[in-house]
Amino acid sequence: MKIHHLRSATFVIESNNNFILVDPMLGKKGSIPPFAFFRHKPRKNPYVSMPANSTDILSKVTHAVITHLHPDHLDAKGYEFLKNKNIPVTCNQLDKKKLIKKGLNVVSSLEYQKPTDFLKGKIIGIPARHGYGFIAKPMGNVMGFYIELPDEPSIYISSDTIYTNDVENTLVDLKPDISVLAAGSAQFDIGGPLLMNIADIAKFITNAPNKVYANHMEAVNHCPTDRNKLKQLVAKLSAVEKVIIPGDGESFELKS
Repeated sequence: MKIHHLRSATFVIESNNNFILVDPMLGKKGSIPPFAFFRHKPRKNPYVSMPANSTDILSKVTHAVITHLHPDHLDAKGYEFLKNKNIPVTCNQLDKKKLIKKGLNVVSSLEYQKPTDFLKGKIIGIPARHGYGFIAKPMGNVMGFYIELPDEPSIYISSDTIYTNDVENTLVDLKPDISVLAAGSAQFDIGGPLLMNIADIAKFITNAPNKVYANHMEAVNHCPTDRNKLKQLVAKLSAVEKVIIPGDGESFELKS
């Protein structure tokens, strides 16, 4: 298995002849309004361009999985890409109607915690809670994914979530070979963090049984945790060998 990190929470899982696109935010730099105006610098999103090698990687995409419908996970260009190429999409059943209405080819919609066949393996939708306190409810439905593919490492895409019992149970019970951590600690101008705070990032890294791939950093303006801050935390946890923090456009390989 190979992971191609593109930008923010957008990446591609390469497995045999399949290229699985996760949460395509594919628009040009500055194509989305700021997500915060006072707590963080109000610059337009994404504030970095897609990496130079993204066109080549995206040309190979065969499938897509969508964790939720926020524009930093599925923007207008993401919709256009999936629609024009008729990419088979897997999503939360709660998002199915909206995606079909947008013209996407939804081939599988998941219930939480119900294993479903996926590319000769299986996929399970994992509950996610997008924020601490009252902010989580208006943030809507989010689904993480636990994926097992034949003769490949298992992968847990935790998505936009705080640390919950469902997250911990997935790490402890399913023991993924790699766990994807949205590490940007995003916050709007009001309310608590929308993603794990530093303490819960540390807990996630500590409790993950194997490798951790950290993303959702340095692309959208409401995420204060950057790669350098995370690297400092990882060093304090003595987890440098455990946590992968790729730059945009970087790829890494995992052995089963």
